[in-house]
Amino acid sequence: MSRRAASSYLAWSLCTLCVALAVASLILGLFNGRTLVEIFIAWSITFATLIVSFSVIGALIASHRPENPIGWIFLAVGCCYGLLSAGDEYAIYALLTNPGALALGAEASWLGQWIWAPGLGLILVFLPLLFPDGHPPSPRWRPVGWLGGLSIVLAVVSSTIVLWPERGPALVTGDESPSHVLDVVLLFAAVPMLFVAGLGAVISLLVRFRRAREEERQQIKWFASAAALTLIWIIVFGQSTLRGLPEAMVALSSLLVIPSIPIATGVAILRYRLYDIDVIINRTLVYGSLTVILVGLYFGGIVVLQRVFVLLAGERSTLAVVTSTLLIAALFNPLRRRIQGFIDRRFYRRKYDAAKTLEAFSAKLRDETDLDALSGDLVGVVRETMQPAHVSLWLRPDAAPRDAQAP
Repeated sequence: MSRRAASSYLAWSLCTLCVALAVASLILGLFNGRTLVEIFIAWSITFATLIVSFSVIGALIASHRPENPIGWIFLAVGCCYGLLSAGDEYAIYALLTNPGALALGAEASWLGQWIWAPGLGLILVFLPLLFPDGHPPSPRWRPVGWLGGLSIVLAVVSSTIVLWPERGPALVTGDESPSHVLDVVLLFAAVPMLFVAGLGAVISLLVRFRRAREEERQQIKWFASAAALTLIWIIVFGQSTLRGLPEAMVALSSLLVIPSIPIATGVAILRYRLYDIDVIINRTLVYGSLTVILVGLYFGGIVVLQRVFVLLAGERSTLAVVTSTLLIAALFNPLRRRIQGFIDRRFYRRKYDAAKTLEAFSAKLRDETDLDALSGDLVGVVRETMQPAHVSLWLRPDAAPRDAQAP
């Protein structure tokens, strides 16, 4: 068996294991008395989505690019969170739902208390540090990896040693902290070190972007766009209970956001439709801004019109909703064009100027009759829009008439 075939076999075997752990966690959740709706809302389906997306994309990358550690990092993340999710549900069933029915329930409760650290560290530190070629931008960034690895080891070793005697139902219920010493180690040493290393990894990615050429820039754009979407989702929905957002909305949005980082990373590394990212970013900026403005106008219009109806008629009216809806429909296209123009001028100035140059040349082309002037304009437009190292125009001479060629 060749090395590549062995890598592919190992990658898909690990992927199968991760998917099996995700399915097992959902099945055990049903055995623990949860309904499908409760599983969907209680983050179980979110963990399953994370496990499956990371493991499947990781297997694709590892099987096609076995020399790149990003695929193996994704598989390791899938295994860590698969063991975390399945281990927690297994411990609940073995210790609380049906005590004594399954063996190793106490050990499963202990496993879930420290297996999170490697998975989180790989995502926060090693993924941005090694993306996209599997190496840091330069040897100077290796201390960031060492710091991240040290924080993971500190969290894992302290948790495994301190919590081993406490394994059992107390770790499952989480009613009280099993050790204040562990809290101090995690909160004041391991976790701060992990986030400092993660910040260094993000800075290294920015440095890599500044030094990168066009293809690597496109790869980083894919990853950065998905990471920004995930960060925004965490900020908006992270405290959903405090913001009064429906839990079903949070869970449903997680199914769309959680797989974004592995999917974007897979597209970047495998280079499938790599250059589509500029279109995606452009459309996201346009329609994201348009949605925020229209939603604000819609609800603002309803509030203002309802106050007007209360002052005039003494009661609320559904006419305010109808009027606001018609206003939004009328403003959609004009606002979209204005926002598109602003974003093109602000973020895509070079393409915007090229489009304007071609538009002006097209208008001039309809009226120009001087071939020499037209040739000069054409060369100027190509030089301005395409910016080649050298440009020249060759015109084929007119063929002589057949009558002139006859003897």
